[in-house]
Amino acid sequence: MHRTRGKVIGVVVGIAATGLLAACGNNDSTASNTPTLAHSTTAAPSTTASASTGATGQQSQAPEPAQTTADTATPERPQPVPTNAVPTEDTSKLTDKDKKFLDALKAAGVATSSPDIALSIGTYVCQGVAANASDQDLMTFVTAMAGSDPSFDPAKMPVEKAGRIYIDTAKATYCQ
Repeated sequence: MHRTRGKVIGVVVGIAATGLLAACGNNDSTASNTPTLAHSTTAAPSTTASASTGATGQQSQAPEPAQTTADTATPERPQPVPTNAVPTEDTSKLTDKDKKFLDALKAAGVATSSPDIALSIGTYVCQGVAANASDQDLMTFVTAMAGSDPSFDPAKMPVEKAGRIYIDTAKATYCQ
């Protein structure tokens, strides 16, 4: 008996909620138009009063269609974080091996926002080398980690090249 009563109450509540939500809809929106991400310039519609008077003596106004021009600019792309905006890390706890790896990355043209990011990538490469992972397997994850660094700028270097630099540098200086 209680199970049936609970089911009936659930169905009644569901129907009531559906009815209330449907009554509020009416597909009437207070927004005048749908926002878009692209900027477009629209000319305000201008109406010109033609001085034609008909048989009844009333003026007739004919609205002119609005002229719209769409921007053909490329989509906006986020800018990389400036390296001077990122506070410097405390490098006093770094070992000589860590500093050598970071210096080799900097010499190869890879700038990192934090030594922790570069060192975690280097550690991952060394663990992969120890586990006999292929370079292709390493490359997939290393490029993802290198591309997620806030100071990485794809305009300066493709992410695949940065990943290759991380792997080669880690094998040469960090995995020993």
